[in-house]
Amino acid sequence: MRRKLRSPLPQRDGLDAARLRTPGSGTWATMRDHLVERLPIPAGEVDRMLREQRVADRHGRFVDATTPFAPDAFLWVQRELPAEVPVPFEVAVLHRDEHLLVADKPHFLATTPRGGHVAETALVRLRRALELPELSPVHRLDRLTAGLVLFAVHRAARREYQLLFQDRAVRKEYEAIAPHDPALELPRVVRSRIEKERGVLQAREVPGPVNAETRVELEEHRGGLARYRLLPATGRTHQLRVHLASLGVPILGDELYPEVRERAAEDFTDPLRLLAKELAFDDPITGAPRRFTSRRALELP
Repeated sequence: MRRKLRSPLPQRDGLDAARLRTPGSGTWATMRDHLVERLPIPAGEVDRMLREQRVADRHGRFVDATTPFAPDAFLWVQRELPAEVPVPFEVAVLHRDEHLLVADKPHFLATTPRGGHVAETALVRLRRALELPELSPVHRLDRLTAGLVLFAVHRAARREYQLLFQDRAVRKEYEAIAPHDPALELPRVVRSRIEKERGVLQAREVPGPVNAETRVELEEHRGGLARYRLLPATGRTHQLRVHLASLGVPILGDELYPEVRERAAEDFTDPLRLLAKELAFDDPITGAPRRFTSRRALELP
């Protein structure tokens, strides 16, 4: 097994240094010239990063303006936090011990840094607030979905908890608010093949071997809307959203299914009515049975 390379630079503002690999060939005279061309920031910002010793090679040697370009080399860069619209909702901690932290994430807050969401993520917020630099996600929850997310408190514990999800040893229960269709026969198990292409917003159902399975149950309904209990046996990207949309009852507030609609970055109204409500499993480190329930609630109008 190949040993994973670790950053020689510490976190900055709760954010890990980004790892880059230089191309196998190039005409750049220095690493600085390559970074100016590669990074989406002004040349002056690159120069400042180098002066502040925020770029290092795999051996921990700082890169400066005169460091020669080296092909197929690893660099770590302490990124500048981008300007972000603050998400006006708090992430709650439901449980914390020496190995595991369970967070109750609000709608609109990403789990981990990605794209334009960096500081405004559950991971970075919790690292800062709790002073837990090794905190890392065991699994991920969509930015628009609220509810339970598991984090490993230290690196040594992460793999143990990740294997629970890989081996489908976690019982997951979700709740959703969507239109009520009296003709829809429930409960039922929806099985299909879901694929998500990089750079494409929507996942889609395609012919082929089944890789996504969800049990859908009706809990209550009134006024043309219903509360659904969702029990996924798998964890494909957007699986629950795709499956309910395929049944003709897309989740309220969904900006991707059945059709993509734009939302302004500062618009925190009309959230996706999807909640990761419960997680249950046997703790792989202590052996104790675990069951966690979100304190958040979806209102049925």
